[in-house]
Amino acid sequence: MSDIFTTSTFAGVTISLIAYAVGAFLKRKLKLAILNPLLISILFTIALLAAGDIEYEKYNEGAKYLSYLLTPATVCLAIPLYEQFELLKSNFKAIAVGIISGVITSLTTVFVCALIMNLSHKEYVTLLPKSITTAIGMGVSEELGGYVTITVAVIIITGVLGNIIAEPVCKIFHIEEPIAKGIAIGSSSHAIGTAKAMEMGQIEGAMSSLSIAVAGLLTVIGASIYSIFL
Repeated sequence: MSDIFTTSTFAGVTISLIAYAVGAFLKRKLKLAILNPLLISILFTIALLAAGDIEYEKYNEGAKYLSYLLTPATVCLAIPLYEQFELLKSNFKAIAVGIISGVITSLTTVFVCALIMNLSHKEYVTLLPKSITTAIGMGVSEELGGYVTITVAVIIITGVLGNIIAEPVCKIFHIEEPIAKGIAIGSSSHAIGTAKAMEMGQIEGAMSSLSIAVAGLLTVIGASIYSIFL
Protein backbone atom coordinates (compact mmCIF):
# COMPACT_ATOMS: atom_id res chain seq x y z
CA MET A 1 0.00 0.00 0.00
CA SER A 2 2.93 2.32 0.66
CA ASP A 3 3.78 2.11 -3.05
CA ILE A 4 0.41 3.63 -3.95
CA PHE A 5 1.24 6.78 -1.97
CA THR A 6 4.66 6.92 -3.61
CA THR A 7 3.43 6.64 -7.19
CA SER A 8 0.07 8.45 -6.96
CA THR A 9 0.01 12.24 -6.54
CA PHE A 10 -3.54 12.33 -5.21
CA ALA A 11 -3.60 9.22 -3.01
CA GLY A 12 -3.62 11.33 0.16
CA VAL A 13 -6.52 13.48 -1.07
CA THR A 14 -8.49 10.41 -2.12
CA ILE A 15 -8.06 8.67 1.23
CA SER A 16 -9.00 11.87 3.10
CA LEU A 17 -12.18 12.37 1.09
CA ILE A 18 -13.21 8.73 1.43
CA ALA A 19 -12.59 8.87 5.18
CA TYR A 20 -14.75 11.99 5.49
CA ALA A 21 -17.49 10.41 3.36
CA VAL A 22 -17.52 7.42 5.72
CA GLY A 23 -17.83 9.76 8.70
CA ALA A 24 -20.66 11.74 7.08
CA PHE A 25 -22.48 8.49 6.21
CA LEU A 26 -22.25 7.20 9.79
CA LYS A 27 -23.44 10.56 11.18
CA ARG A 28 -26.43 10.57 8.82
CA LYS A 29 -27.45 7.00 9.57
CA LEU A 30 -26.86 6.80 13.31
CA LYS A 31 -27.47 10.48 14.18
CA LEU A 32 -25.03 10.42 17.11
CA ALA A 33 -23.17 13.64 18.01
CA ILE A 34 -19.99 11.70 18.80
CA LEU A 35 -19.86 10.49 15.19
CA ASN A 36 -18.56 13.80 13.92
CA PRO A 37 -17.44 13.34 10.27
CA LEU A 38 -14.12 15.11 10.88
CA LEU A 39 -13.37 13.03 13.98
CA ILE A 40 -14.24 9.80 12.15
CA SER A 41 -12.13 10.78 9.15
CA ILE A 42 -9.14 11.52 11.39
CA LEU A 43 -9.41 8.17 13.18
CA PHE A 44 -10.01 6.33 9.88
CA THR A 45 -6.94 7.92 8.27
CA ILE A 46 -4.71 7.26 11.29
CA ALA A 47 -5.81 3.61 11.37
CA LEU A 48 -5.14 3.21 7.64
CA LEU A 49 -1.68 4.78 7.81
CA ALA A 50 -0.78 2.66 10.84
CA ALA A 51 -2.10 -0.57 9.29
CA GLY A 52 -0.33 0.07 6.00
CA ASP A 53 2.90 1.29 7.66
CA ILE A 54 2.66 4.47 5.59
CA GLU A 55 4.81 7.43 6.56
CA TYR A 56 2.99 10.69 7.21
CA GLU A 57 5.23 12.53 4.74
CA LYS A 58 4.12 10.24 1.91
CA TYR A 59 0.47 10.67 2.82
CA ASN A 60 0.83 14.44 3.11
CA GLU A 61 2.38 14.71 -0.38
CA GLY A 62 -1.11 14.21 -1.74
CA ALA A 63 -3.25 15.39 1.17
CA LYS A 64 -1.57 18.81 1.34
CA TYR A 65 -3.73 20.03 -1.55
CA LEU A 66 -6.74 20.02 0.77
CA SER A 67 -4.92 22.47 3.05
CA TYR A 68 -4.82 25.03 0.25
CA LEU A 69 -8.61 25.26 0.48
CA LEU A 70 -8.59 26.11 4.19
CA THR A 71 -8.16 29.88 3.83
CA PRO A 72 -10.73 30.44 1.03
CA ALA A 73 -13.20 28.19 2.86
CA THR A 74 -12.81 30.34 5.98
CA VAL A 75 -13.31 33.53 3.95
CA CYS A 76 -16.53 32.11 2.49
CA LEU A 77 -18.00 32.15 6.00
CA ALA A 78 -18.44 35.91 5.48
CA ILE A 79 -21.46 35.21 3.25
CA PRO A 80 -23.96 34.34 6.04
CA LEU A 81 -22.61 37.29 8.03
CA TYR A 82 -23.37 39.65 5.14
CA GLU A 83 -26.90 38.29 5.01
CA GLN A 84 -27.38 39.16 8.70
CA PHE A 85 -25.56 42.52 8.58
CA GLU A 86 -28.52 44.53 9.90
CA LEU A 87 -28.76 42.22 12.90
CA LEU A 88 -25.06 42.76 13.53
CA LYS A 89 -25.44 46.55 13.54
CA SER A 90 -28.40 46.52 15.92
CA ASN A 91 -26.64 44.24 18.42
CA PHE A 92 -23.08 45.47 17.97
CA LYS A 93 -22.26 46.16 21.65
CA ALA A 94 -23.55 42.82 22.92
CA ILE A 95 -21.73 40.96 20.14
CA ALA A 96 -18.45 42.79 20.80
CA VAL A 97 -18.60 42.09 24.54
CA GLY A 98 -19.47 38.44 23.87
CA ILE A 99 -16.52 37.84 21.55
CA ILE A 100 -14.04 39.65 23.81
CA SER A 101 -15.31 37.63 26.79
CA GLY A 102 -14.86 34.42 24.82
CA VAL A 103 -11.28 35.25 23.88
CA ILE A 104 -10.30 36.28 27.41
CA THR A 105 -11.93 33.14 28.85
CA SER A 106 -10.04 30.91 26.42
CA LEU A 107 -6.65 32.49 27.12
CA THR A 108 -7.21 32.60 30.88
CA THR A 109 -8.27 28.94 30.94
CA VAL A 110 -5.05 27.93 29.17
CA PHE A 111 -3.02 30.04 31.62
CA VAL A 112 -4.68 28.50 34.69
CA CYS A 113 -4.32 24.96 33.32
CA ALA A 114 -0.65 25.62 32.51
CA LEU A 115 -0.04 26.66 36.12
CA ILE A 116 -1.89 23.64 37.52
CA MET A 117 -0.10 21.19 35.21
CA ASN A 118 3.27 22.94 35.55
CA LEU A 119 3.74 23.29 31.79
CA SER A 120 6.86 24.83 30.28
CA HIS A 121 6.66 28.16 28.45
CA LYS A 122 6.87 26.41 25.07
CA GLU A 123 4.05 24.02 25.96
CA TYR A 124 1.99 26.91 27.34
CA VAL A 125 2.21 29.08 24.20
CA THR A 126 1.47 26.01 22.08
CA LEU A 127 -2.00 25.86 23.65
CA LEU A 128 -2.85 29.57 23.64
CA PRO A 129 -4.32 29.62 20.08
CA LYS A 130 -6.49 26.54 20.69
CA SER A 131 -9.82 28.26 19.98
CA ILE A 132 -9.02 30.02 16.70
CA THR A 133 -8.92 28.74 13.14
CA THR A 134 -5.87 26.74 12.07
CA ALA A 135 -4.77 29.29 9.46
CA ILE A 136 -4.25 31.92 12.18
CA GLY A 137 -3.35 29.59 15.06
CA MET A 138 -0.35 28.10 13.29
CA GLY A 139 1.15 31.55 12.78
CA VAL A 140 0.54 32.54 16.40
CA SER A 141 2.14 29.36 17.72
CA GLU A 142 5.18 29.72 15.45
CA GLU A 143 5.64 33.37 16.37
CA LEU A 144 5.51 32.63 20.11
CA GLY A 145 7.86 29.65 19.82
CA GLY A 146 5.35 26.84 20.38
CA TYR A 147 5.07 23.37 18.85
CA VAL A 148 3.13 24.15 15.66
CA THR A 149 2.13 20.55 14.91
CA ILE A 150 0.72 20.12 18.42
CA THR A 151 -1.11 23.44 18.08
CA VAL A 152 -2.81 22.16 14.92
CA ALA A 153 -3.87 18.97 16.73
CA VAL A 154 -5.21 20.93 19.72
CA ILE A 155 -7.14 23.32 17.45
CA ILE A 156 -8.77 20.40 15.64
CA ILE A 157 -9.64 18.64 18.90
CA THR A 158 -11.13 21.87 20.29
CA GLY A 159 -13.22 22.35 17.15
CA VAL A 160 -14.47 18.77 17.08
CA LEU A 161 -15.41 18.86 20.78
CA GLY A 162 -17.18 22.18 20.26
CA ASN A 163 -19.09 20.72 17.33
CA ILE A 164 -20.15 17.72 19.39
CA ILE A 165 -21.14 19.42 22.65
CA ALA A 166 -22.38 22.83 21.41
CA GLU A 167 -26.06 21.91 21.20
CA PRO A 168 -26.21 19.90 24.47
CA VAL A 169 -24.42 22.69 26.36
CA CYS A 170 -26.89 25.28 25.06
CA LYS A 171 -29.77 23.08 26.22
CA ILE A 172 -28.24 22.40 29.65
CA PHE A 173 -27.68 26.10 30.36
CA HIS A 174 -30.94 27.16 28.67
CA ILE A 175 -29.21 29.38 26.11
CA GLU A 176 -31.96 30.14 23.62
CA GLU A 177 -30.89 33.44 22.03
CA PRO A 178 -29.48 32.66 18.52
CA ILE A 179 -26.90 35.47 18.69
CA ALA A 180 -25.56 34.21 22.03
CA LYS A 181 -25.32 30.66 20.67
CA GLY A 182 -23.42 31.76 17.57
CA ILE A 183 -20.97 33.98 19.45
CA ALA A 184 -20.25 31.28 22.03
CA ILE A 185 -19.66 28.57 19.44
CA GLY A 186 -17.58 30.67 17.05
CA SER A 187 -15.32 32.19 19.71
CA SER A 188 -14.63 28.83 21.34
CA SER A 189 -14.49 26.29 18.52
CA HIS A 190 -13.77 28.24 15.29
CA ALA A 191 -14.77 26.87 11.86
CA ILE A 192 -15.54 23.30 12.92
CA GLY A 193 -17.91 24.57 15.58
CA THR A 194 -19.38 27.01 13.09
CA ALA A 195 -20.47 24.08 10.93
CA LYS A 196 -22.70 23.03 13.84
CA ALA A 197 -23.88 26.62 14.35
CA MET A 198 -25.00 26.73 10.72
CA GLU A 199 -26.99 23.55 11.28
CA MET A 200 -28.68 25.22 14.24
CA GLY A 201 -29.81 28.26 12.23
CA GLN A 202 -28.84 31.13 9.91
CA ILE A 203 -28.36 33.66 12.72
CA GLU A 204 -26.25 31.25 14.75
CA GLY A 205 -24.10 30.53 11.69
CA ALA A 206 -23.65 34.22 10.82
CA MET A 207 -22.66 35.21 14.36
CA SER A 208 -20.32 32.25 14.64
CA SER A 209 -18.68 33.21 11.34
CA LEU A 210 -18.12 36.73 12.64
CA SER A 211 -16.63 35.36 15.85
CA ILE A 212 -14.04 33.33 13.96
CA ALA A 213 -12.51 36.39 12.33
CA VAL A 214 -12.73 38.77 15.29
CA ALA A 215 -11.67 36.18 17.87
CA GLY A 216 -8.72 35.26 15.65
CA LEU A 217 -7.49 38.85 15.50
CA LEU A 218 -8.03 39.42 19.23
CA THR A 219 -6.24 36.17 20.08
CA VAL A 220 -3.19 37.25 18.04
CA ILE A 221 -2.95 40.29 20.33
CA GLY A 222 -4.09 38.54 23.49
CA ALA A 223 -1.77 35.55 23.09
CA SER A 224 1.23 37.86 22.79
CA ILE A 225 0.26 39.51 26.07
CA TYR A 226 -0.57 36.26 27.89
CA SER A 227 2.67 34.65 26.71
CA ILE A 228 4.69 36.88 29.06
CA PHE A 229 2.77 35.65 32.11
CA LEU A 230 4.52 32.29 32.21
